Amino acid sequence: MSRCRGKGLTRFLGCVEGRYLISRSLRKEEVIRHMLWTNIPFLQNVLNNQQFLAGTVDTQFIDENPDLFQLRPAQNRAQKLLHYLGHVMVNGPTTPIPVKASPSPTDPVVPAVPIGPPPAGFRDILLREGPKGFARAVRNHQGLLLMDTTFRDAHQSLLATRVRTHDLKKIAPYVAHNLSNLFSIENWGGATFDVAMRFLYECPWRRLQELRELIPNIPFQMLLRGANAVGYTNYPDNVVFKFCEVAKENGMDVFRVFDSLNYMPNLLLGMEAAGNAGGVVEAAISYTGDVADPSRTKYSLQYYMGLAEELVRAGTHILCIKDMAGLLKPTACTMLVSSLRDRFPDLPLHIHTHDTSGAGVAAMLACAQAGADVVDVAADSMSGMTSQPSMGALVACTRGTPLDTGVPLEHVFDYSEYWEGARGLYAAFDCTATMKSGNSDVYENEIPGGQYTNLHFQAHSMGLGSKFKEVKKAYVEANQMLGDLIKVTPSSKIVGDLAQFMVQNGLSRAEAEAQAEELSFPRSVVEFLQGYIGIPHGGFPEPLRSKVLKDLPRVDGRPGASLPPLDLQMLEKELIERHGEEVTPEDVLSAAIYPDVFAHFKDFTATFGPLDSLNTRLFLQGPKIAEEFEVELERGKTLHIKALAMSDLNRAGQRQVFFELNGQLRSILVKDTQAMKEMHFHPKALKDVKGQIGAPMPGKVIDIKVAAGAKVAKGQPLCVLSAMKMETVVTSPMEGTVRKVHVTTDMTLEGDDLILEIE
Repeated sequence: MSRCRGKGLTRFLGCVEGRYLISRSLRKEEVIRHMLWTNIPFLQNVLNNQQFLAGTVDTQFIDENPDLFQLRPAQNRAQKLLHYLGHVMVNGPTTPIPVKASPSPTDPVVPAVPIGPPPAGFRDILLREGPKGFARAVRNHQGLLLMDTTFRDAHQSLLATRVRTHDLKKIAPYVAHNLSNLFSIENWGGATFDVAMRFLYECPWRRLQELRELIPNIPFQMLLRGANAVGYTNYPDNVVFKFCEVAKENGMDVFRVFDSLNYMPNLLLGMEAAGNAGGVVEAAISYTGDVADPSRTKYSLQYYMGLAEELVRAGTHILCIKDMAGLLKPTACTMLVSSLRDRFPDLPLHIHTHDTSGAGVAAMLACAQAGADVVDVAADSMSGMTSQPSMGALVACTRGTPLDTGVPLEHVFDYSEYWEGARGLYAAFDCTATMKSGNSDVYENEIPGGQYTNLHFQAHSMGLGSKFKEVKKAYVEANQMLGDLIKVTPSSKIVGDLAQFMVQNGLSRAEAEAQAEELSFPRSVVEFLQGYIGIPHGGFPEPLRSKVLKDLPRVDGRPGASLPPLDLQMLEKELIERHGEEVTPEDVLSAAIYPDVFAHFKDFTATFGPLDSLNTRLFLQGPKIAEEFEVELERGKTLHIKALAMSDLNRAGQRQVFFELNGQLRSILVKDTQAMKEMHFHPKALKDVKGQIGAPMPGKVIDIKVAAGAKVAKGQPLCVLSAMKMETVVTSPMEGTVRKVHVTTDMTLEGDDLILEIE
């Protein structure tokens, strides 16, 4: 390098070329071709250098910027994307589709955004005065404040949590500029963390980081499942604390902390983790029953007031009533909120509900009039039914009153228009495909709004789509079997898993209870009865618990208290060994909470590339033949792609897909998985043949516990099936020896497919 020093960029490249000629004795055209490829990473670094972009480069530029030589290896992103697009064209969407509906051909209209930084919002108060000062400002605010759930709970409730970061980013600048007086935007946590990796193949942390850059002025709010963090089970305490710390570092502000059983030890752990991270702690009481109905004595007004006392003593900044199923009626709202306001005059009150019954707007107005400071709403076109009440309705109904939100209605209209178009892209997941209106039967079945569409989706995937009415009735029976639980993730999932299990196997409550010792209940049900998510109000149901568990271990007290700390440094080393050096602290936490999902996500994206660069229509259904489109990988790097043709099936069960990429012909060989399935016939278990064990539900084999020749006892686990996050452990109905195993790991089975034979 010394002979090139001070010669400038052009002379430097010439020097490299000369040395290459000398060292390799190659023809000049070969050298030029080589230089074009090998110097691209270097030139990219030059073109992204701020000094170069500012035009202040002199002959010392290269010597003063050694980072120019930190060259990233080629990522081969274009070829990976073609591989993905070809796979979707041949095999259909990579994410499960509940109904056959194509994305809308019309792109959503993004409203105009003013030039310059957005106006100040409540986050400026939070950054300046901290969580306590922020809480005081909320309580002293004149008028009703709104939290917008469109970025999380609304699409979790209506669109099975499938909205991608790609579509959230488009509307984010508009929200920052035109809805700056929102209390917060709920955009993270809940099911979004899992679904982002499992079905959308995108990093949930990157979603948070990118939205934070686009919306710097409005507080972000997340849903934290107490000691469950953003998972479905308990984790070591150090994982929950580290998760909250890193979430705060990435831009999270308000942590709504709840526990699915209102189990105080789990709640207090989540509150402590969020508070230690420097976040605003919004402790949430999960609501069920009806405080206005004197016959509903288990979850009375006194029960909720007692919980509130404990949470306030624990130091919550804000108190939330989380009405996850939309059970709050106006009379109950007035009773509960006015009692809380009288008891805690200086504490901000935040009310969350769903509009499943159609009474959501009336309920939230009653809460506001009784003293609530904040209520949850969603964009008009993403509201109603199992989502939150309409933002526009609350804004209009309070306009010109002491509760005036200060939100301009015309901005609400533009915001709603965008989401109406965006919602059309997710037609295959839209609850309106099968649910045409809200339904007051929620007052009977108490299914949470965030679970309703996912439960319907699960029912379809298990072949129970036509029996969803039976699933809802079974949900009521399953809830009573388990002792009348508070139902919100993960307890709601447990009730839903049991309900679908009962319908799948044609069991009534009485039959399920009578056969409890023989049945292979879903794993979530067994683990609940073991005490793995906490202790329910009123205790566990007996004798069901004893029948199901038999000799299985039981957890006493807070489940996480008995878990040893997870060695996060060791986990990081293991991830680096498997996935390479670019493992972030965020990746470590994703792997700690969802180890299998994270591993699949990393493997999938390593194979198929940066899917977040595809628009939603291409992501879900791929391009049509002869369709031309552009994909922007990053600033200044755009791919021009045209889908040309697809070949017939070859003898190996593959199809060749042809593309034009930046004017060059490319082809991808893709295995036709449906054709391969048709070539393979899986035997069914014959119910009248003793020892033939069939699949109790459709699903994927995720674990095989025994091998041919193994001796098994009655009740011993044989294998584990998974369908849409519902896991079922198949146990042996008899004692004997495994004669033959008919399945392998990752094999997809239909109901009654033969798993193994016992003799």
